[in-house]
Amino acid sequence: MKKHFTLPYDGGLIEKGLPKGILHSYERISTEIYPESRPASLAIADIIVNAIMSTEGRLFRLGLTTGSTPTSLYNELARRYQAGEVSFRDVEVVSIDEYYPSTGKDMQSRNHRLHEALLDKVDIRQENIHIPDGSVPQDKVSEYCARFDRMARGLDLLVIGIGEQGQVGFNEAGSNPKSRTRTVRLSYKSRKRQSRAFNHDISATPANAITMGIGTMMSAKRIILMAWGEDKAEAVKAVTECPPSPDYPASYLQMHDDISFYVDETAASCLTRVVAPWLVGPCDWTPKFIRKAVVWLCQTVGKPILKLTEKDYLENSLGELLERFGPFDKINIDVFNDLQHTITGWPGGKPNADDSTRPVSAKPYPKTVLIFSPHPDDDVISMGGTFIRLVSQGHNVHVAYETSGNVAVHDDVVMQHMDAACQLGFGNKLKEVKALVDSKVPGEPEPRELLDIKGAIRRSEARGAVFSFGLNAETNAHFLNLPFYESGGIKKLPRTQADVDIIKKLLNDLKPHMIFMAGDLADPHGTHRVCTEAAMDALEQVKAEGAEWAKSTQVWLYRGAWMEWELGRVDMAVPLSPGEVIKKRHAIFRHLSQKDIVPFPGEDPREFWQRAEERTQNTAHLYDALGMAEYQAIEVFLKL
Repeated sequence: MKKHFTLPYDGGLIEKGLPKGILHSYERISTEIYPESRPASLAIADIIVNAIMSTEGRLFRLGLTTGSTPTSLYNELARRYQAGEVSFRDVEVVSIDEYYPSTGKDMQSRNHRLHEALLDKVDIRQENIHIPDGSVPQDKVSEYCARFDRMARGLDLLVIGIGEQGQVGFNEAGSNPKSRTRTVRLSYKSRKRQSRAFNHDISATPANAITMGIGTMMSAKRIILMAWGEDKAEAVKAVTECPPSPDYPASYLQMHDDISFYVDETAASCLTRVVAPWLVGPCDWTPKFIRKAVVWLCQTVGKPILKLTEKDYLENSLGELLERFGPFDKINIDVFNDLQHTITGWPGGKPNADDSTRPVSAKPYPKTVLIFSPHPDDDVISMGGTFIRLVSQGHNVHVAYETSGNVAVHDDVVMQHMDAACQLGFGNKLKEVKALVDSKVPGEPEPRELLDIKGAIRRSEARGAVFSFGLNAETNAHFLNLPFYESGGIKKLPRTQADVDIIKKLLNDLKPHMIFMAGDLADPHGTHRVCTEAAMDALEQVKAEGAEWAKSTQVWLYRGAWMEWELGRVDMAVPLSPGEVIKKRHAIFRHLSQKDIVPFPGEDPREFWQRAEERTQNTAHLYDALGMAEYQAIEVFLKL
């Protein structure tokens, strides 16, 4: 099965033959960009294995981190050990942090997670494992940290991931670049982020931690940084290209003599060589890449497309584009028309119309359309306006909710539903359900009976949302309940063929002409990405098995409530009227369990409808600023 999907290639910097000094000219830390985390992890594993083997006869001292970032790396190191390619008997591992207080037996502890992810799978000797001890008494912890720090200095190699704000270990914003191993007080924001490992219960999340200091990290002979996903993109930019700043503690590591950064394409999306590669070197000028450059130029000089001048191109390092495809006014018109043709009020195709410049063909009509929604509300949040259009324009629209979304229902919501059932005379289950809630243990899976109730709540909300704009929820709403999600906790099970087979059955039953999927790539191990990869695998397998209908099926990617496609990538833009924006908002409102007290809101405190409306209105403003018609809101899609 495909491990990770990446976005289609749309042109960019021609790196082959480009001197390293030019390629990394904007970078204070040399950065290697890979399509996704898996090949990057393989490259880092090569470095670690080769370094271990080159120091035969003495201990190789390796510093490691925990969290989701090194998951694929640790899987690969364990695989290589099991294949007999490397031994860890002469490796000393030093972990960089631990919650305080905590014991090594706590499921959420760094000690437990590092053992589970790697150490228990290889032949490392126990005396060579050094993980900060979160059980040291408070009156002795300062002395303990000083001893740990002396032991941790001078590592042969330190391999660490960075956080969304450029944290390394628990060195948060404001950390001193000369800091040593110490106890730190975790900020509310940091605890909120770390609460993911504690069922998002911040009261159960430790308020303190022990962390290796930045000064101690600087003593390592070599450092490798890692970052995957869009949510790390701004931090990667700050750490890699901007001056050292206490706002991004990892940026202090720029001063190390032997440091490199390994990132995937999405984490690298804010780097200069990705955002404006024409500033770095020669480029592959595909039509979409030309559009990307012109949109960037418009935003840089503050002009719409048709007002750009030759001087604007020349003064902003786009002379190569003029030489290849000029004159400038021809480029302006070509890009204006290209972007204009992405706009359509008929996302399923306009029947009996000339479709030569439209993003979707007129025939067949009506089309069978399948919308994949990772959670039971992503459909209306991310593409609710387009969903409404497809239904109102007479297409046979189906929505498949890939996961139950059960863990995202607050216990108070469950009790309220149980009380309503009791008041309506359907039976008094209040005490029984309250006992299930009280039996929950932080960090452990929720009781299955409780999860089933929460799943039923989310199904009823999803059905109400699509019913609100005319879809028959009995026949056209499908709840797949993919097995990988049903772990009962935040950490999910591995994706397997069982997940893919469920999707394949639905595909073969419906034979859709159009498929919409989530294109969020922020978390390489997140639910959205796993769901989309499972759906892509299913479609590929259906094609390989000879399904004729699948050969002409179009796949479109939408984004979530937090981010939107950059205009250089957009293939279809669906404008929404003020009335459709309100109708979409009301559909989002049907997901009552996700309003106000949603357990996992992320860093943005606003409700989903507010985020979604700002996102689509901002997209409309961008089109307007480029010289297009002014709309209330626009939802945009990328075609695979």
